[in-house]
Amino acid sequence: MRLVRELLRCPDVRVSLSRVQAIVGTLAGVVTIAGAVFSVSPLAQAFAAGELIVITQDAASHRPVTDATIEVLTAQNHLVATLKPDPTGRAIRDLKDGPYIVRVSHPRYAAEVRRVQVVSRQTVEVRAALRSGTSSPLDRAVNDGVRAVKRALHF
Repeated sequence: MRLVRELLRCPDVRVSLSRVQAIVGTLAGVVTIAGAVFSVSPLAQAFAAGELIVITQDAASHRPVTDATIEVLTAQNHLVATLKPDPTGRAIRDLKDGPYIVRVSHPRYAAEVRRVQVVSRQTVEVRAALRSGTSSPLDRAVNDGVRAVKRALHF
């Protein structure tokens, strides 16, 4: 601030205060507009999202299970995405911040259900080791109930 005052007093430098204000105002406007454009761009959305990686494999052989169905749900059980693993057993999805439920199912395996928290600019990895069994809706409901009771009783 002192430097600005001395420059304004110096007879060799003829800068009017209104000119300085105009330049500062213009720069502030440009920065504001650039920030607004960036915030709605797909690039900004990519930076704000977190990444979910789900790896599906057979628990016994550790081989990829490529024909599993991966469902990503909100904490209120609203379906966000249905994913299919690639040949290596991996499925990747960008998601907004928040809690999610990841359910991996396959007709020949028992379903795996996990709760995850996605944080922007971070990667959450879920490894689903599928065990022989069935993943019918009734079995899923029973397994979910048994898991809830075990958690409640600290087993």
